[in-house]
Amino acid sequence: MKIISSIAELHDQLRGQLRTAFVPTMGNLHDGHLSLMRLARKHGDPVVASIFVNRLQFGPNEDFEKYPRTFAADVEKLEKEGVYVLFAPTEKDIYPEPQEFRIQPPNDLGNILEGHFRPGFFTGVTTIVMKLFSCVQPRVAVFGKKDYQQLMMVRNMARQFALPTEIIAAETYRAKDGLALSSRNGYLSETERTEAPSLFRELNRVADAIRGGDLDVSLLEKSAIDQLTQRGWQPDYFAIRKRIDLQPPTAGDLATQEPLVILAAAKLGSTRLIDNLEV
Repeated sequence: MKIISSIAELHDQLRGQLRTAFVPTMGNLHDGHLSLMRLARKHGDPVVASIFVNRLQFGPNEDFEKYPRTFAADVEKLEKEGVYVLFAPTEKDIYPEPQEFRIQPPNDLGNILEGHFRPGFFTGVTTIVMKLFSCVQPRVAVFGKKDYQQLMMVRNMARQFALPTEIIAAETYRAKDGLALSSRNGYLSETERTEAPSLFRELNRVADAIRGGDLDVSLLEKSAIDQLTQRGWQPDYFAIRKRIDLQPPTAGDLATQEPLVILAAAKLGSTRLIDNLEV
């Protein structure tokens, strides 16, 4: 595996490659990330991964400085997966000058749910994704469904800018107890780690209620927030939304069985976890 930090060197290395499959990451890789590499290989060749902790998507009180960085272990894992190139730029490589041009997501998607609780987050995400796509020029790129709103944002951006990159969605990779794998899970104490799967169990409870014909969205959302709060969580949101645009379903949508997704974000101790479940 070649490890490259310079954009110019990356362009030289990938010149003439027409089927590149790309997986962008912020490092601290776990089995969920590695499953993305394997899915990428099914859709293209060579596989290129990136590791870059993107300052633009962190708020002033978030965990940019303490975000886990495990580069040597990440390299070893990617080599075992047969990744062809690891693009690991420094901040100076990616932002040699202040990034004054930014992607501005639409308000109806960018300012709800994650965007509401993390202002500016999706501007940072879409800006770095656009820049990484420009660097790698992939035919396909793989993103996980765990970050459901992010996946939708990137997919819509690629479509509206007519980017020559197909966005592939990967199913959420879970531990045996149901907890969605995340780099931030490492922040959990032993007690918190035992409690953490409750978020997925609550998503399943609400999904089962909807499948059973309970369509009182507001009551279902409130009951889930109450359940999590009683267990010591600090929920930001627990929302039943339409898959197509993440807007709240109308009575008509529910009557016609519009495909739904349940999305949740909550703090357990000092660790913020997100998850979702399609219905």
